[in-house]
Amino acid sequence: MNKTQIQIISNTVGVMTHQVQNTINLFDEGGTVPFIARYRKEATGSLDEVQILDIKELWTKLKEADKRREGIIKSIEEQGKMTPVLLEKLNNAYHIQELEDLYLPYKQKRKTRASIAIEKGLEPLAKLIFEQKENSVLKKAESFLNDKVANVQEALQGARDIIAEWVNENVDARNAVRKVFEREAYVYSKVKKNKEEEGTKYRDYFDFNEPLKKVPSHRLLAIRRGEEEGFLSVTISPEEDNALGALDRIFLRGLPEAKEQVELAITDSYKRLMKPSIENEFAGLSKEKADTEAIRIFAQNLRQLLLASPLGQKKVLAIDPGYRTGCKTVVLDAQGNLLADTVIYPFDKPSEAQDKVLMLSEKYQIEAVAIGNGTAGRETEDFVKKLFQNSPLQRGGAGAADASGGVSPQIFAVSEQGASIYSASTIAREEFPDKDITVRGAVSIGRRLMDPLAELVKIDAKSIGVGQYQHDVEQNLLKDSLDAVVESCVNAVGVNLNTASKHLLSYVAGLGPAIAANVVKFRQENGEFTSRSQIKKVSRLGDKAFEQCAGFLRIQDAKNPLDNSAVHPETYPVVEQMAKDLKCTVKDLMTSAELRKKINLQSYVTPKTGLLTLQDIMKELEKPSRDPREQLIAFEFDPNVKKVEDLYEGMVLPGIVTNITAFGCFVDVGVKQDGLVHISQLANQYVSDPNQVVKLQQHVKVRVMEVDIARKRVALSMKGV
Repeated sequence: MNKTQIQIISNTVGVMTHQVQNTINLFDEGGTVPFIARYRKEATGSLDEVQILDIKELWTKLKEADKRREGIIKSIEEQGKMTPVLLEKLNNAYHIQELEDLYLPYKQKRKTRASIAIEKGLEPLAKLIFEQKENSVLKKAESFLNDKVANVQEALQGARDIIAEWVNENVDARNAVRKVFEREAYVYSKVKKNKEEEGTKYRDYFDFNEPLKKVPSHRLLAIRRGEEEGFLSVTISPEEDNALGALDRIFLRGLPEAKEQVELAITDSYKRLMKPSIENEFAGLSKEKADTEAIRIFAQNLRQLLLASPLGQKKVLAIDPGYRTGCKTVVLDAQGNLLADTVIYPFDKPSEAQDKVLMLSEKYQIEAVAIGNGTAGRETEDFVKKLFQNSPLQRGGAGAADASGGVSPQIFAVSEQGASIYSASTIAREEFPDKDITVRGAVSIGRRLMDPLAELVKIDAKSIGVGQYQHDVEQNLLKDSLDAVVESCVNAVGVNLNTASKHLLSYVAGLGPAIAANVVKFRQENGEFTSRSQIKKVSRLGDKAFEQCAGFLRIQDAKNPLDNSAVHPETYPVVEQMAKDLKCTVKDLMTSAELRKKINLQSYVTPKTGLLTLQDIMKELEKPSRDPREQLIAFEFDPNVKKVEDLYEGMVLPGIVTNITAFGCFVDVGVKQDGLVHISQLANQYVSDPNQVVKLQQHVKVRVMEVDIARKRVALSMKGV
């Protein structure tokens, strides 16, 4: 990668060139984004994961441009048309579009109107007209008549066809028209003939136009979906006269008769060749931009969902509610292992259901109950709450003690998004080969309460349902972005090496699915890991993989207390030297603030361990293996509101944010139909991004603005609530 490319990345990301170069060097050495961000701050200058990812993406695009450049140069050289000037231009072009513009005149084409005219011998006439120095064009055209060119008009038409192609292939001309598109292009959409009734959901776009540079991503994706489904015709274009004016200023400069022919050729070139090409280009660019924004929102939501508050290691009774088929009920131990499963019918056989729940709760010392929030969720939650209010468990526990001295388990409503995807997946079949999908679904609900991150990594992120038009965006880009979010979250939290599933381990920096499976196999065959260094014995886990993953793995009750922290093994000697200098143990350092205050970090700075790393080590010694996630708080809906019909305008309700989009957020108020808080109703002040005001799973208060039962739409507001 040369200095110009480094500078391009530097300018785009907004960081120093040495930060870019060092980051790329670390990638070349096999570094992962989480590892580089966490353990190589001296090299990167404390770049965060977003900046490091941006550098990686731009670096990849520039490498793709390098590869394309090589192909273009080879093609032009094989044609014998390469010149020193052209070669210099190609070598100085760093974007695919620049390269394609330069290659356009040399691209192998099917037969065109221009190539047919050239075969007829009309290229010299085209050159003569294009120079615009000839005042008797008609007379000159007569000299080009032959057995293939019948008359002057045919000769002039052929010459204009050739000129039109020259205009279209001119780099300056294409860039001039692009600038007009950038400034002035509108998106136009119209309903297709006889599609009004069938495409009624796209009614807002039946006769629509908006400046391309202002149209928001969600609107553009909706329009493109309408086009894809065959209901809308969509075009992107500026005022034609303005685009033609930009071309005229480049090419019109000579005598009237020739100039008139060139002007006709320019108009033809724009309408027939250039406009369709550049319109496609801007359609692609605008779609790419809309995709990027939609993916950004999805990634943001996914991050919040993955980092949702965990209950932790508790014994859980999990219920997947249902009316007709009953409620699938399972018991999980504190590690999430399935201990028992059954079906209860709280609406048909309430007494029997009550006995089963109480029996399981007493037998397994249940500390929390997880209830899916889908069909019959509210009703099942009411049943369980009343049950434990009337019959608290007579034992010690982690729940809430009541007046009789008994203990009621904490009760939580848990999102079912993705649970059905998991229950039918290969992963679920591997975990529970002898259980049906309903039991697997209940297990997923219970585990999601205990640790949302550990459970959600088993589900394809696209299926979790917190995105915006996720099926309309470029799927590979979406997958890469969401995978990066999952990897970031897993490594931010850290992973218990002795309890993590292979699916969770696969997202640890440096591992991947194959090595993760080997880690679990080694654990099964040899028992629990007792030190981080022991994982080097795992098949295919070499020194580079160990370097990348070790700091993100945790071993509880390890002989070396640093093995249960984010301190990387490569810096263990530094911590050990600190303890030695203070004549204490490493464990003493981790438990005594007084001892840590005596440490002068400057004394431990070396060429390999800088001040930034030392500061991170001190933070970790203060709070080893701290979980960055917030503490879980139970939530309760308004007990008087169960269905949309219970809502009325003006009522204020508690709710949970279930999805965030560019135009607002959706809130569950317990009526099986999420309401929309439009971006204009999020706060009393102007809000440009809903994420400035709300987070996924946030508990909020909302006011009902409008209820449309027929369309199943609920409008909510958070203003002044």
